[in-house]
Amino acid sequence: MKGVLIGGTSHCGKSTLAADIGTATGAAVGSTDQMARHPGRPWLGVPEPVAEFYETLSDETIYWFLRVHHTNMWPMLALEIERQRAGGQGFVLEGTALRPESLAGLAGDHLVTLCLCANADFLVDRIRRESDYEARDTRMRRLIDRFVTRSIRDNAEIIADARKHGVWLVDAGDMTALATARQDILSRLSP
Repeated sequence: MKGVLIGGTSHCGKSTLAADIGTATGAAVGSTDQMARHPGRPWLGVPEPVAEFYETLSDETIYWFLRVHHTNMWPMLALEIERQRAGGQGFVLEGTALRPESLAGLAGDHLVTLCLCANADFLVDRIRRESDYEARDTRMRRLIDRFVTRSIRDNAEIIADARKHGVWLVDAGDMTALATARQDILSRLSP
């Protein structure tokens, strides 16, 4: 059966696009975040270990941990993709762990793969809005700023890797490009 894999950094609209495609097609929607969680968004009830992660590690180490986490997840994700394909139902799987280098070569008649990206201003605005940045105290803002730094770096790496590996890249900040991609995905999923 046909499926869709949507990668991209945090806050670039993967969940929104996946839900939209799922609603339009009746396909099951899943997220890699639900399969194995990495110290993610440092707001809304932040456990102390997550706060320490963002406060004490260097930006380079924070990003390294993210990449190692995604590399370690890939065997589990590959099995889930095969399970979904064998299940005979349409599916949409989204998540930052769906890296361009892993998606390369998977696209075909029964699988649509893409990565969403956005410019830094778009990501900063979305993260700050969702985290209620302006209402946060100084410590929480520092944690959010570290998350922003990680997300911007990840976005740049995803763009470079998608281009390197020939993975479809869609600018989530361009509403026309996003709408066109949505229509293209739906047409590819049509029988």
